[in-house]
Amino acid sequence: MTGRGAVTDPLERALRALRAARAPSSDYDLNPGVVLPEGRRLRAAAVLVPVREGRVILTKRSSKLRHHPGQIAFPGGKQDAGDPDITATALREAEEEIGLDQRSVEVLGFLPRHETVTGFDVTPVLARVHGAFEPRAEQGEVDEVFDVPLAHLLELGRYRVEKRRWRGDWRRYYAVPYGPYYIWGATARILRNLADLAEPE
Repeated sequence: MTGRGAVTDPLERALRALRAARAPSSDYDLNPGVVLPEGRRLRAAAVLVPVREGRVILTKRSSKLRHHPGQIAFPGGKQDAGDPDITATALREAEEEIGLDQRSVEVLGFLPRHETVTGFDVTPVLARVHGAFEPRAEQGEVDEVFDVPLAHLLELGRYRVEKRRWRGDWRRYYAVPYGPYYIWGATARILRNLADLAEPE
């Protein structure tokens, strides 16, 4: 039996994270020696963190893309002038990249903003997906659409810190592998934020 007050639905744990105190994160969090220039200008962007039936929908980006080629990512991209707000950016990009109908998406809130090494200020939009969903990968942008159990991503023990050479220096980053998928970098950092903030069962 489940104890009184216990949270068994991993999405409910995630929703509690939206009410927690939050500070922005960045790709430089694990690299304290990096000095970021004052007055740097970041480009606004958004990603959708879509949860359907306890699983988070992710993409494998095309290896031909300029930014983050071949990496695991949320559907998302830079904010366009025609987007009324950052939420609209996330919803538009998800519809374009994976064929997610905006009418089936319930926006739940925002996770901490994240700065990437490629100069983007990313707002993650947490959402619940209702009804059936048949992914339709955008040709030239997305190689694959798949999902990962949210419960897996909320376990802090699944995360590890790794490093690789980038622009001549060692760069440390979070990774949270799942099966054949190597989830790392900005995507893993955003998920780690969620795992850090979500209250344990």
